[in-house]
Amino acid sequence: MIQIVFENSHFVICDKPAGVLSTPSRMGAEDERNCLGVALQKQLGIQIYPVHRLDFEVSGLVMYAKTANAHRKSNAWFEHKTVSKTYRALTTSQDFSHIPPNVKNSREKFSVSIGQKFEWKSRILRGKRRAFESPEGKDSLTLAEYLGTNQQGYLQWDLQPVTGRSHQLRFDLSRHGFPIVGDTLYGSKVPWTGKDAIALRAFKIDFSKAPGAQELQLPSVIQLD
Repeated sequence: MIQIVFENSHFVICDKPAGVLSTPSRMGAEDERNCLGVALQKQLGIQIYPVHRLDFEVSGLVMYAKTANAHRKSNAWFEHKTVSKTYRALTTSQDFSHIPPNVKNSREKFSVSIGQKFEWKSRILRGKRRAFESPEGKDSLTLAEYLGTNQQGYLQWDLQPVTGRSHQLRFDLSRHGFPIVGDTLYGSKVPWTGKDAIALRAFKIDFSKAPGAQELQLPSVIQLD
């Protein structure tokens, strides 16, 4: 069942479950995994255009344009960073044991307090499977806020990727000693719900600074509970 959160004549925004592709992979028809974009296009009966993507293992808000004009304008918003996305992540307490001894990392231990904010900068290069830090990588900036622990004892974070590097949030939390729950690719030793899910959710998109968003009848903010 496709969970449509917002729809008008220009856009449709869905709540993507974890374990589903946003858009078809490079393997095309050979990839048997479910794809939200393909299913949505069939359901709507029109051509749709992906504006941005979420990793297969990540859940939350993902946006598609219904027209080429809306696609062009929304692509510009993301390219010029006039739209901001916020994610919620759950992690375990700080621990660097998942980082191999030969991998360069400051392994700086620090305490966190509720409401504390961080600016994490790095240069990220995407390898075949995962991202890593490299002088040849692209500049990356993540804004992070620590929200305290939840009832299960996991640490809660709100994250804004100022840059949109592949696996940026997963890599940044992992390199600071806080791998996302369920994210075994980046060092988590704790399972999450389902083998293709990690505790990372895109829950808010802010259009308030996007030029022309109002004319395309978008609200200033779309947010999941």
